Amino acid sequence: MEAPVARVWEELNRPDDWPAWWRAVKRVEKIAAGGPDGIGAVRRFTWATALPYTITFDMEATRIEPMHILEGRARGELDGIGRWTVTPNGAGTRVRYDWQVELTKLWQRTLAPVLRPAFAWNHNVVMGWGHEGLVQRLRQRP
Repeated sequence: MEAPVARVWEELNRPDDWPAWWRAVKRVEKIAAGGPDGIGAVRRFTWATALPYTITFDMEATRIEPMHILEGRARGELDGIGRWTVTPNGAGTRVRYDWQVELTKLWQRTLAPVLRPAFAWNHNVVMGWGHEGLVQRLRQRP
């Protein structure tokens, strides 16, 4: 990203605003506020995908290292861990997202061996939308 870590962090650390710039994020509902550091906050995310289905899951903030790591535990139609890592990269920022989840919908689990390439493609499209949206957001709100 051609923006400083602080700007990228500001956007990633405000998931309630993600629907404004990430077209796959259809809804974010705060379920629990968590502590003053944000740990324990729970949000329910509803995502539209490039394939004709939506995914809903709750994400609990489990680790926050300001300006570096946001990590959460997903439960619902996906179950596992998601982690944003942001690091300085020259004048910009390197952003990495690690997503280690299992499918919980019966139809997805049943068809996963056959549809794995389609699911991977779908995930990459959704993340690409996030990248495009974040780049645009950073340009609009310096």
